[in-house]
Amino acid sequence: MSDSDRWDAVDAGLVVRFRSAGAKIAWREAPRGAKRTEKRRARVAHLHDEEARVEVTGEGRKARIAVDSGPLGALVLLLEIDRRGPGFVLGASEAGREPGFPSGAIVVAWGGASVPRDSVPTLSDLIELARYSLA
Repeated sequence: MSDSDRWDAVDAGLVVRFRSAGAKIAWREAPRGAKRTEKRRARVAHLHDEEARVEVTGEGRKARIAVDSGPLGALVLLLEIDRRGPGFVLGASEAGREPGFPSGAIVVAWGGASVPRDSVPTLSDLIELARYSLA
């Protein structure tokens, strides 16, 4: 992992902007669709004119978060990385491969939880994508 792919190497001013945008996210329950369980929760994040489905599976040290692949989804993942800390892996799935994500998903996981490997985004990729949600 290069220095540009470490959360603690991200510009402090940008982190403040991400956190500020995160405080403005409105949340609602996701429409029924993919099967939900106690261990799998689905919500929709809304910021400006964008929405992103967010599914959390597991909790604590073994958690997996999948989001719609777009700027708001990337922002949500960055905020979770900020909150939960290091020890994460990133992955992404192509359109339709992840239930509930017809346009594809970006996934972050901690504690050995699995992530898709259709592509492997870096933290730098998430940061660049999330910048678009700051407008």
